[in-house]
Amino acid sequence: MARIAGVNIPTNKRVTIALRYIHGIGPTKAAELCNTVGIAAERRVQDLSDAEVLQIREAIDRDYMVEGDLRREVAVNIKRLMDQGCYRGIRHRRGLPVRGQRTHTNARTRKGPAKPIAGKKK
Repeated sequence: MARIAGVNIPTNKRVTIALRYIHGIGPTKAAELCNTVGIAAERRVQDLSDAEVLQIREAIDRDYMVEGDLRREVAVNIKRLMDQGCYRGIRHRRGLPVRGQRTHTNARTRKGPAKPIAGKKK
């Protein structure tokens, strides 16, 4: 099992799919990485040599912010918005949708399970 950026990536999947298990790398960046390193996208992780895995690891360290650093930066950005007291920060603080979605119905992912209101009939 190859370990890249602190993540064990699955060995039986194609390289472009396996790289997506790293937080901060999606389909586009995975394909980009394969092109820069010179690995065919349809190759499997188990077929990669140690040198190729090392090349991928170095390219990720050099060019991309992933895993812990990325999570930390996102958390700092959200905290900055909350400290400013801007609209987006207030929405984050209250646990409501941030990007203009409706809250009259839906929004259950952000708001949590529905709380019954006492005494409300009909």
